[in-house]
Amino acid sequence: MASAFSTAGLARSSALHPKRMLAVWLVTVVASVAIASALCGSAITNEVEPLREIPESIVATNLLEEHLRGPQDTTEILIVQSAEITVDQPAFQERVNSLSAAIALEGEKVVDGIRVVEEPSDFNLDPAAGQVSGDGHAAIMFIRMGGELDDAIDNIPPIRAIVEEANGEDGFEVLIVGSVSLGEDLNKIAEQDLMVGEGLGILAALIILAIVFGTLASTWIPIVMAIFSIILAIAAAAIIGQVQQVSFFIVNMITMIGLAVGIDYSLFIVSRYREEREAGVEKIEAIERTGSTASRAVFFSGVTVVIALIGMLIVPTSIFFSLGLGAILVAIMAIIATLTLLPALLSLMGDKINSWRVPLVGRRSGASNASNEGAGGFWNAITGWSMNHPVVGIVIAGGALLVLASFTFDMKLGSAGISTFPDHLEGVQGFRILQDEFSVGLIAETEIVIDGVAGNPGVDEAVGRLQESFASEPSLGDSSYVTSPDGEIGVLSVPINADPASDAAYEVVQRIRDIHVPHANIPADVYVGGSTAETIDFINLTEYWLPVVMGFILTLSFVLLTVVFRSIVVPVKAIIMNLLSVGATYGLLVIVFQNGVGSDLFGFVEVEAIESWVPLFLFAVLFGLSMDYHVILLSRIRERYDQTGDNPESVAYGVRTTAGMITGAAIIMVAVFLGFALGQLSMFQQMGFGLAVAVFLDATVVRSILVPCSMRLLGDANWYLPGFLEWVPDLRVREGTIGTQVSAGGDSD
Repeated sequence: MASAFSTAGLARSSALHPKRMLAVWLVTVVASVAIASALCGSAITNEVEPLREIPESIVATNLLEEHLRGPQDTTEILIVQSAEITVDQPAFQERVNSLSAAIALEGEKVVDGIRVVEEPSDFNLDPAAGQVSGDGHAAIMFIRMGGELDDAIDNIPPIRAIVEEANGEDGFEVLIVGSVSLGEDLNKIAEQDLMVGEGLGILAALIILAIVFGTLASTWIPIVMAIFSIILAIAAAAIIGQVQQVSFFIVNMITMIGLAVGIDYSLFIVSRYREEREAGVEKIEAIERTGSTASRAVFFSGVTVVIALIGMLIVPTSIFFSLGLGAILVAIMAIIATLTLLPALLSLMGDKINSWRVPLVGRRSGASNASNEGAGGFWNAITGWSMNHPVVGIVIAGGALLVLASFTFDMKLGSAGISTFPDHLEGVQGFRILQDEFSVGLIAETEIVIDGVAGNPGVDEAVGRLQESFASEPSLGDSSYVTSPDGEIGVLSVPINADPASDAAYEVVQRIRDIHVPHANIPADVYVGGSTAETIDFINLTEYWLPVVMGFILTLSFVLLTVVFRSIVVPVKAIIMNLLSVGATYGLLVIVFQNGVGSDLFGFVEVEAIESWVPLFLFAVLFGLSMDYHVILLSRIRERYDQTGDNPESVAYGVRTTAGMITGAAIIMVAVFLGFALGQLSMFQQMGFGLAVAVFLDATVVRSILVPCSMRLLGDANWYLPGFLEWVPDLRVREGTIGTQVSAGGDSD
C-alpha cells in the first residue's frame, strides 16, 4: 500500500497550492534573517573545546584555573623595534612610555562588563628580564586582555589602532602578536575567503546552469534554493548556539555545502520536470512524476549525506560538532526546500522555465534526452566502451586511484602554525621578530602542572632534576617554577623557541611527556599543558576517532543503500568505489600540500603536515557527496531495470540520461569548492581542494568507468538480495505508479 509519506504527494500538494507554499517560505526566510542577525553574535565562538573526553592538556588548564589564576586571560605581546637607536636611549624610552600610557588609558575602559586591558605592564629595560633583544634594538611588553578569547577579540581594536598609529613613526616598528590579534585577523580572512568563495561559486553556477539548462529563465531557481537553504541553516545554527556555542567556521561550512547541494538537488529536479513536460505530460502530473522519481532519489541521497555527516558529531570536540552541525543543517534545509518550495516554483513558472534560450546551447532542450534510445553522443561512447571492456576499464581506473591512494601512507597530521599564515599579517611579522630576537614560546609557554605538591617534599627535588634535563633541549628557554597560593599544585613554565604548531615544537613537547617527565620521577600526578600540548592532544583525538567514524558511516550507509535498492551488492560496490575516491583524494592532498608538487601553480601553501581535522572531515563530507551521485545514477538504472529486466541496457540508459545533469552538478560543486580553496588560509585550501578533487574523481572516473564496468561484469547479480532479507521494505519506484510503494517483503505490484 502507499506509504503515509510520499515525495510525490508533497510535490503534488505544493504544485496545487504554489502561492501558499511560496508565502510560507518567504515568511520563514525573513524570520530566519532576523533570528540570525539577533543571535549569531552570542552563538559563535573562536574557542575550540572538548565536549566529553578531557585530554591531558585540558586537565592541566583546569588545574591552573582552579588553584592558581582563575579563568586564563589572554596575553598579547607588544614589540617595539628601532634600527637606529637602542633601548637605553631617551628617545626609545620616550616611545615606550607613550605607548604604555596610551594602552593604560584603554585599560580603564569597560565594555559589556569586561575590562579591555586587565593589567597594563611597563617594559623592564633590564636585559636579564628577557624583554630586551640581544642587540638592544628591540623590546617587548606584555598586555593582559580582559575576559575570554571572544571578549578580547571584540575589545582589541582600539589597542591595535594605537599600535598602527605608532608603527613607522620616527623610524620605530611597533607590532602586536598573540592569540587575540591573530584570532581577529583569522576572522577577517575567513570572512574575505567566504565572500570570494561565494562569489566565484555563484558566478560559476550561473554559467554552468545556463549551459546545462539552455535557458536563462531556469538558472535562477537553483541559486535561490541554495540561498534560502543557507539562510535557514544559519538561523538554526544560531538557535542551537545558544545552548552549545559553535565555531565561527560553521558559517563557511554552511555556505560551502549549501551552495553545492542546494544547487545540485534543484538541478536534478528541474531537469527531470522538463523531461516529463517534453514527453507530453501535463504540468501538475509532470511535477508529481518528478516527485516520485527525481525527488525521491534526492531525498534518499540527502539522507545518505546527513548520515555520513552525523559521523562528525560523535567526535568529542567543538570544531567537529560545529562543522558537522552546519553541514547537516544546510543539507536538511536543502532537502526540505527541494521537496516543497521547488514544486511550487515549477508550478508557478510552468513552461516559462524554457524562456530566454541561450544561443547555441539553448537549441537543445536541456533535458536529459531520455527519449533518445539510440546510440551516439559523448556519454554513450564512454558508456559503450566501458561496458564492452569492463575488465580493462576496472584495471585502468581502479589502478590509477590505488596509485594515488598509496601516497596516503606518507600523510603527516598537524595544525596550521603562524608560519603558514599570509605574510602581510602583523602577527606573522611580529612572530618572526620574536623568533629571531626573543623566544617564540613567549606567545604560549608550555606549562607542566604538578598536582599533589602539598606535604610532598620530594617534588622540589624532582622539579630540579626536570629543569636540569631541559639543558639537553636547545629549543627550550629558561624555565620558571611557582606553586599555587593553596600549595596544591606546582607549575613549571618553559618557552619553546619555535612555532607552537610546528614539528619542532611537537617533538620537544612529546619528549617532555615521554622522556623528561618520566625520568624526573616526580612523586605526584603530572600534566603537560599549553597550546602545543593541546594541538598534540587534538591530533591524537582525531587519529583515534577516524576509524570509529569511518565504521559508523560505512555501516549506516550500507543499511540505507540496501533498503533503497533492495540489494546487498550495490552498497558493497558503492562503498568500495567511494573508499577508492576518498583514498585518492588523501593521496593528492599529500602530493600537493605536503610534498609541494604543483602547490605554487595553484597558489597553495606548502606545509609540514596536513591539518589534523581535514582527513576525518573530508571522509564524512566526501562519502556523503559521493553517495549523492551514486544514489541519483543507480536510482535511474534501477528504475529502468524494474521496467525492462535488461541489465546492460538499463546501465547504459541510466548513465546516458543522467550524464548531463551529474556532470553539470559536479562542475558546479568543483567550482564552489575551488572558490574556497583559493582562500588565504592553508586549512581552507586543503579542505576546498580535497572536496573539489573528490567530486571530480567521482563524477568522472567512478561514474563513467567504474560503475558501468562493474555493473556489466556482475549482470543481474547487481540486484541480489538474500532470502533472509526479504522483509526489507520495498522503497522502489514501480512502473505505472506514482509515489513510493512499501510492502512487507518481496516485489509487490
